[in-house]
Amino acid sequence: MRVLVTGGAGFIGSHVADLLAGSDCEVTLLDNLLPQAHGSRVPPEYTAAHQLVLGELTDAPLLRELLSEVDAVCHQAAVVGHGLDPSDAPVYALNNNYGTAVLLAKMHAAGVHRLVLASSMVVYGEGRYSCASHGLVPPAPRRKSDVNSGRFEPACPECGEELNPLLVPEDAPLRPASTYAATKLAQEHLAGAWARQTGGTVWALRYHNVYGPRMPSNTPYAGVASLFLSALLRGEAPTVLEDGKQRRDFVHVHDVARANLLALRAPGRPGEPVAVNVCSGTPHTVGELAVELARACGGPEPRIVGGARLTDVRHVVADPTLARRLLGFHAEIPFESGIASFATADPRAPVGS
Repeated sequence: MRVLVTGGAGFIGSHVADLLAGSDCEVTLLDNLLPQAHGSRVPPEYTAAHQLVLGELTDAPLLRELLSEVDAVCHQAAVVGHGLDPSDAPVYALNNNYGTAVLLAKMHAAGVHRLVLASSMVVYGEGRYSCASHGLVPPAPRRKSDVNSGRFEPACPECGEELNPLLVPEDAPLRPASTYAATKLAQEHLAGAWARQTGGTVWALRYHNVYGPRMPSNTPYAGVASLFLSALLRGEAPTVLEDGKQRRDFVHVHDVARANLLALRAPGRPGEPVAVNVCSGTPHTVGELAVELARACGGPEPRIVGGARLTDVRHVVADPTLARRLLGFHAEIPFESGIASFATADPRAPVGS
């Protein structure tokens, strides 16, 4: 199979490309080497084994040329980050949504009907919760006064009692809380419309907290694992917001790459897009992550500092059942060993270094 990997020089895209190439796929990478993620337009060393094309998703003639020679697309390219400032919205919309629209249009023109889309857990917003008295309920909005006083657990909007967090299935309500999250959901909708109009197949892979080698540092693309590790490599204690008990679903990038390969090989449902969680299904707290990394690095213990960012969610851990049933996917790398190997891997150079 001939596959175009957009964002193929990035953290996740490069691992997808390596796995595909090692599985008898012919791989072409398209990446614009965005300075916020890469620091320069010099291709990373780990892309040397692949054909890397420098270019933009919005470059229709370039896409026409590349898509004429492939059978499927793994669409990993996106501007990521929290997207908290409304003034950033045009950048997110241009790259994530207009770029995706151009890609889909040119895929249709080229007769390419297989798409694996990198989506995200952020489309859910807060996770799923139940109240002992009122069943499944959306949590009441976080109040600054609660955060300031150290009350972090979501409350029932009906009775105010503390809620119980549950695993999040794919049919949970979608409530994106940031510009980035809104554009990821829009990508799913665009791809879904394309599938229904063309009879194409779409797997939207909702990645949860991905970590592993080549994770960027000192950029808006850095996840919490990278931020903690960067602090430890500087000899500093990781800084943990809230009380450190916020639950997440951490999944190793090698497992994420394998999910992409399985999705490419799966028959799919022509004309019917399918979204699945790419996750472990096992909750770990942000505090646990910081402790495991500090232990692996022999560094100082984490500092719990309280507070929370405006669009932070308290708990979001995914239900892995659908991905297991439809793709045969389950996360294979355990949290403890994955974190230990991540801590000792060669770090990716920070942007600006």
